[in-house]
Amino acid sequence: MKKITLSLLMLISIACYGQSNEIVNDPDDIANMECKAHLYIGQTMLSSVPDNYDLKYHRFEWVVDPNAYYIQGAITSYFVPTTPGFGEIDFDCSHVLTVDSVVYHGSPVTFNLTAGDALQITLPGVIPVSTLDSISVFYQGAPVSTGFGSFNQSTHAGTPVIWTLSEPFGAMDWWPCKQSLNDKIDSIDVIVTTPAAYRVASNGLLISEVPNGLNKTYHWQSHYPIAAYLVAIGVTNYAVYHNYLHLSPTDSLDILNYVYPENLSTAQAQTPDILNVIALYDSLFILYPFSNEKYGHCQFSWGGGQEHQTMSYVINFSHSLIAHECAHQWFGDKVTCGSWEDIWLNEGFATYMEGLTEEFLFPSTWYNWKLGRKNSITSVPNGSVLCTDTNDINRIFSGRLSYDKGGYVLHMLRWVMGDSAFFQSLRNYLNDPALAYGYAKTPDLKNHLEATSGLNLTTFLQQWYYHQGYPTYQVRWFYNGTNLTVKINQTQSDPSVTFFEMPVPVRFQAAGHDTTLVFDHIFSGQVFNVSLNFNPTTVTFDPDLWILSKNNTVVLDPLLSVNEPVSATAFDVYPNPATDELIVELKNNSAPGYEVDVMDMPGHIVIHQLNSLSPKTKIDLKHIAPGMYFIRVKTENGVGEKRFIRM
Repeated sequence: MKKITLSLLMLISIACYGQSNEIVNDPDDIANMECKAHLYIGQTMLSSVPDNYDLKYHRFEWVVDPNAYYIQGAITSYFVPTTPGFGEIDFDCSHVLTVDSVVYHGSPVTFNLTAGDALQITLPGVIPVSTLDSISVFYQGAPVSTGFGSFNQSTHAGTPVIWTLSEPFGAMDWWPCKQSLNDKIDSIDVIVTTPAAYRVASNGLLISEVPNGLNKTYHWQSHYPIAAYLVAIGVTNYAVYHNYLHLSPTDSLDILNYVYPENLSTAQAQTPDILNVIALYDSLFILYPFSNEKYGHCQFSWGGGQEHQTMSYVINFSHSLIAHECAHQWFGDKVTCGSWEDIWLNEGFATYMEGLTEEFLFPSTWYNWKLGRKNSITSVPNGSVLCTDTNDINRIFSGRLSYDKGGYVLHMLRWVMGDSAFFQSLRNYLNDPALAYGYAKTPDLKNHLEATSGLNLTTFLQQWYYHQGYPTYQVRWFYNGTNLTVKINQTQSDPSVTFFEMPVPVRFQAAGHDTTLVFDHIFSGQVFNVSLNFNPTTVTFDPDLWILSKNNTVVLDPLLSVNEPVSATAFDVYPNPATDELIVELKNNSAPGYEVDVMDMPGHIVIHQLNSLSPKTKIDLKHIAPGMYFIRVKTENGVGEKRFIRM
């Protein structure tokens, strides 16, 4: 966990609140503002609750006044024990809060709120496995301040506002919860009493607004499973209006907007943008996942946005911000990352979906959007999409890695798989009964990508997700009038990857001609020979920015061999897989005097062998490690390559 001094914490808070009215237009702005900076100092960040019960329901009953930094509440939880001997139930709960009492079946029970932020409740007896039961916790207090905090009080135009933002570790700051990423709450009721001058925004559907003396009580309800960090409230003098998205001739989705009154006219002009965004996401993926309730926006005074389920909290209504937060309703809310090291399943997807709105709704901006992400990612030579430190908030919400590189990995998967398989695999992922309205990890996504495409993506994910860096390509080419020879070399920015195996697009242009060829680049130094019916005058590497790379070069090289290649079918390699010995056999021995090289994946020659007498060459493999290799056969007629596996 990164340690931050008190003076630095104050500077960060001042700086960030000072930016609270900025317009968010760029994905990097979103990532930077979305650091959700719970700057914990000496506090437990990960859940300490044993995973020995299944949460079924929470009823939240809160009393909140935006004029006071304070919350008073009762949380009633329905649960089912999943392990024998269940005589204690624990919740994550900040020790700064005061727990007044815990009631079980109408009677108080013993509890202990530890300095480690665990509320340990002793039950009067053991509850059998699979038995539905309930308990109520009564508490109050001024929630701990953790940087931006998860329970926040500020003002807008002189009016007080309270709002919450709990991702990733902040739910326990303001209510006793089960904060781990393994158990969603099946349904919730949110009942908030506040002075009558204010309105309350929350998850799900608004069931009622009931006057209560000088106060008013708001009742929200949701029947979709929800993660603890996505439960939220916003309380101030909101102006309220609706947009509607027509899902069918007889059905509409309510887009419910709670905005600051001073921003009402601006919001009303901007929020209709979300209608085309949701329609696009529906068409590419699946129907909006919470269509039985609502989608909406709640304005708050934090510099960015947060994808609270069914109602995103946003500082303003710029396209990039609302498109990003809305995307999370599919990836992040319906299917939620099952660990913070898999945060790209939330943020990488939302970033790429935001990019898809540029591609489909504003196509003239699509190229620059991709270029901006590439420049961000390659500004540093290393870093994996896999989050390697889940105690560091800045690493979890790294704009360069979790957002931009995560999004670009999806873009490259789309390139490798093709549009049809890519989008179908994501629809299958979202609809998987084992994942829908639950949690997923990267192997779950991989299973769907592979099952739909028929590809083995282990190498791809090792290179682009688990390991670090990016490639740089050196392309040399020559055209002899009929034959185009292309040689592609590659270097890597980080030693964790020795070679990035990718299909490489190169565009060849001349007057009246425009052809993009895709080369299956499987080792550095690979030579390709193809027929081409025009002499290129312009050659462009990866013209549509499908590959994450940097500092690529394209050079006309007359010294390249222009001989026809040895066909990959002109020689056999067996046995394959091989153990100690491999045989290379030319099918046509009309060209005596040939060379055989064994190369590793990065293209390094590990065995070199000459044979000028026999069409068969035996190669001793005892001194090379198991793995994937390539055989390169050179004759006076050209070069050919095949893969083999050393067992």
